[in-house]
Amino acid sequence: MTTIEDLKIIQIPKIHDPRGNLSVIEGDVLPYRIERVYYLYDVPSDAARGGHAHKEQLECLIALSGSFSVLLDDGTNQTRVGLNKPNQGLLIPTGIWRSLDDFSSGAVCLVLSSGRFEEADYIREYADFLTAKGR
Repeated sequence: MTTIEDLKIIQIPKIHDPRGNLSVIEGDVLPYRIERVYYLYDVPSDAARGGHAHKEQLECLIALSGSFSVLLDDGTNQTRVGLNKPNQGLLIPTGIWRSLDDFSSGAVCLVLSSGRFEEADYIREYADFLTAKGR
């Protein structure tokens, strides 16, 4: 059973250059093959995104610009992670409820997913999430 302890902040390789930094995601930076890429932007500061868990898909969230917070819940424990560095990613395993909020002006959240969109992979109701977790 997946728990909060399974969350991981990964360091994305950063190439320093006086003209601007470059980060690259290739090879074994992620423990899965990327099947879908999407991003959130122009999110009002008082809005929340996410509000779901995945049954099979793994995701890595990266703050490409600005900052935001991610509330993570394994059905028993909760933690909040702030993201604000484009060379760090939050690796979220399956079976973790996530909600994103506190978006700064100009924030961009990049999501690298292990699977294509499949509605059946989502748990969108918190009560159903707790039931799936045996709570």
